[in-house]
Amino acid sequence: MLRTILKYGVIAGLVVGGFELVTFTAFSGMPPLKYGMLIGYTTMLIALSAVFVGIKRHRDVDRGGVIGFWPAFGVGLGVSFIAGILYVVAWEALQAMTHMDFATSYSNAIIASEKAKGASAEALAKLTADMEVFKVQYANPMFRLPMTFAEIFPVGMLVSLVSAGLLRNSRFLPARRG
Repeated sequence: MLRTILKYGVIAGLVVGGFELVTFTAFSGMPPLKYGMLIGYTTMLIALSAVFVGIKRHRDVDRGGVIGFWPAFGVGLGVSFIAGILYVVAWEALQAMTHMDFATSYSNAIIASEKAKGASAEALAKLTADMEVFKVQYANPMFRLPMTFAEIFPVGMLVSLVSAGLLRNSRFLPARRG
């Protein structure tokens, strides 16, 4: 089981980290806000399809074609955890390689978005103060690392729940017998 978790977790982590690197390189920094979240979460779902494949492989090869919900969910969480760790490592490496100041870019984009919506001067002043606090917090790795992990892990939990629910039924995509 541990081997399956590590194998598929690394696959998912490399996929999401690779997409992350390509995305930020293609946009020469942070992608526009309206596309960034769509690109990011779509990439996570593609990468986390390894959760489904890992659970299925564990069910079909290691467990004789039968797995309960909780063991399947555990495998999914393990794969998601490894993928999350690699996602954080990729993010930190990307920031170090590109010398990108994500917090400033993000803050400026949020403020510009609110200005474009016609926010009042008072609301913009409060938002600017909040963004300054965010920049200070984001500079601290004890804030940034768990925050980055929390971007992908809930998606992994959801994929794990759905995958475990489907794959606990041995008739769902049964193992091929050769």
